[in-house]
Amino acid sequence: MTSAADGTAAEEATIPPGPPLRAWQRRALTKYLTRRPVDFMAVATPGAGKTTFGLRVARELLDDRTVEQIAVVAPTEHLKHQWAEAAARVGIALDSRFRNATGQTSSDYHGVALTYAQVAAHPSRHRVRTENRRTLVILDEIHHGGDAKSWGDAIREAFSDATRRLSLTGTPFRSDDSPIPFVTYEPEPGGVLRSVADHTYGYADALADGVVRPVMFLAYSGQASWRTSAGEEFTARLGEPLSAEHTARAWRTALDPHGDWIPSVLEAASTRLRQLRAGGMPDAGGLVIATDQTVARDYAELLTAITGTRPTLVLSDDPKSSSRIAEFAASRDEWMVAVRMVSEGVDVPRLAVGVYATSSSTPLFFAQAIGRFVRSRRPGETASVFLPSVPVLLDLASKMEAERDHVLGKPHRDSDGLDDALLIDANKQKDEEGEDEKAFQSLHADAELDQLIFDGASYGTATFSGSDEEEDYLGLPGLLDADQVRELLRKRQAEQVSQRSAAGPAQVIETAAPARPTGENLHALRKELNTLVAMHHHRTGKPHGMVHNELRERLGGPPTAMATAEQLRERISALREWR
Repeated sequence: MTSAADGTAAEEATIPPGPPLRAWQRRALTKYLTRRPVDFMAVATPGAGKTTFGLRVARELLDDRTVEQIAVVAPTEHLKHQWAEAAARVGIALDSRFRNATGQTSSDYHGVALTYAQVAAHPSRHRVRTENRRTLVILDEIHHGGDAKSWGDAIREAFSDATRRLSLTGTPFRSDDSPIPFVTYEPEPGGVLRSVADHTYGYADALADGVVRPVMFLAYSGQASWRTSAGEEFTARLGEPLSAEHTARAWRTALDPHGDWIPSVLEAASTRLRQLRAGGMPDAGGLVIATDQTVARDYAELLTAITGTRPTLVLSDDPKSSSRIAEFAASRDEWMVAVRMVSEGVDVPRLAVGVYATSSSTPLFFAQAIGRFVRSRRPGETASVFLPSVPVLLDLASKMEAERDHVLGKPHRDSDGLDDALLIDANKQKDEEGEDEKAFQSLHADAELDQLIFDGASYGTATFSGSDEEEDYLGLPGLLDADQVRELLRKRQAEQVSQRSAAGPAQVIETAAPARPTGENLHALRKELNTLVAMHHHRTGKPHGMVHNELRERLGGPPTAMATAEQLRERISALREWR
């Protein structure tokens, strides 16, 4: 998000007394109190403290009688209750149980906490409340004002006459052309309009200040097989270049709770969580983000079998979902499984391990989801997020520190795979000529630790789930700063490459192949090929999928999963000669 100019030294105004603020919050508050604008937008990375900043502004405007009441608008029911609880700690009473049907609240309250949907249901009622008293409106996660035309129109109608409007967001970017109300857009060459923030505090800045944790992504690949409703069977490797449809189906096959991929990844994530708990974060918690309620329940059963303890299960249609999240946050329980609803704004600071087990692929959702794990409590805490090794997620993980703006009118807007349409389509249950069955059936997927992504760089050599090499990475200390994480990953990678190079021809798979059953032999050959591809990737920087494609172009033959033993040996031999 582009920031407006910081201005002159005149903005170094004295900040009135109040609860301690972080440096970015002090700078933003100084700017706000100096300018005192009708509209002000602050963009701050998840976990940086947007709520604290917003409530400090509210406290100042109430105290100097600029406004008489507050209206906070949040995306979800849970978040509006969370705002009310945070406000109470600084002496601001918000009615988070306000109902449109009532239309009024007690004079003991300083204002109300609402949802965007609630405002959209009766905008004129909220306009009247705003007109009757001088009002500060805090629009939390303001990008939701572009979610639906009715929401944008509603908040514009309800709050256009507000005395002050404060817009807050951690993820301002969107992939559409829906303008966000009360956001300033400036023209750029080519006829596009780019959103402009009054104050921006990005992830890179927050990481440097120790406000957020460094995040390490563990990307798991593997062979996935499925059958279409026409009886055709397909096999593909997660991470290889595939058509959008095949990527979606390989991805969904991996996430199938009845396969082998997700149990292996959950086992690895559980191991990582135990390591963090034993190594300085005794209350560290884990979160699995699931695509829908059915698989969420299945994942909960898998975690129960793995850990011996039933996780907290949070479903969006459960009226007790907010209280379940609050109870988990206050406990020392290990795991929570949820469907999407904890992807934004939910404050569980002890979350340190995540499993991204959903097919959502938009940058907005990804950033919101990862934001659940970055909140820092003490120096040295790190976070680990496990995810499928698919190009769109790897790209998002490698660009964690990138700041994106909302751009309107971009010609020929490319999705770059950064939308969920194809994945949603592939995940739908489709009826074909009276047959009530899914468009495809998941058959099998195995798990392989493909790479680790940290600070935009890739580390590690491909290794199967349960190997000693995987254990090396799962056992990394949990209390490290970003520089220590980076140095330790480099050291581990160098050790693994050195060990594999030293093994050399003495461990060539072909010599043992005749003594093995066909299945074991193919498995070993695929493993050796994937290891050599990973080593080639670290020498050249070429993506794994590109290396596999070049081998096929030169030597012919099908994808790795369908190649014969002889074809695999030929590729291994060729790759050993590449430089």
